Amino acid sequence: MSPTLDLVRGEQATARAGDAVRRAGAATSTRDRIVDAAVALTGSSGWARVTMAGLADAVGVSRQTVYNEIGTKPRLAEAMILRELDRFLLLVTDAFDAHRDDLVAAILDASRSVLERSADNPLLHAVVSATHGADTELLPLLTTHSESLLDVAKGVISERLAAYDVPLPPDRLADAIDMFVRLVLSHVMQPTGTPAETAESIAWITARVLT
Repeated sequence: MSPTLDLVRGEQATARAGDAVRRAGAATSTRDRIVDAAVALTGSSGWARVTMAGLADAVGVSRQTVYNEIGTKPRLAEAMILRELDRFLLLVTDAFDAHRDDLVAAILDASRSVLERSADNPLLHAVVSATHGADTELLPLLTTHSESLLDVAKGVISERLAAYDVPLPPDRLADAIDMFVRLVLSHVMQPTGTPAETAESIAWITARVLT
């Protein structure tokens, strides 16, 4: 690829990131707009091409503002990943709230919602590329925080399951929650069917373990 073409594509990606930020609405905080732009740039150009100057151009602020709001590039990656995790866990919480008397239905709904959201998620696509060696700069950041991210997800599931009558001792319940989270995550990273089909299978498996 020629340097000129590379530069043009980088400018186009920055412009698209700026459009995505503007579509998010003026009420969004500067920090959120920066993270939105980072997600858009990561999805279109790869994490290695994300720069503070590019984010500043996309959001329409100074580079110093980007540093003041976010800090370093690793901190930016953390902000992106943690915010996306919060959004996925909100889907899980909503699913359990909607099925307070039916654990299997809650698991089915939670799994389907997460898988549907992940299907066209630009940040997840970048994460998958990193695990396949396409963006090695992002991979260490993911592996460093993988266990803490899993712990957060398992903590949310554990809290929601407390409202149900699950006939398992605490240690086995913890094993079941770990299995559920890792099973969903594996299909997020490498889908093998439609979200509805996969969620049905996950619900069937976890129902046999939990009930």
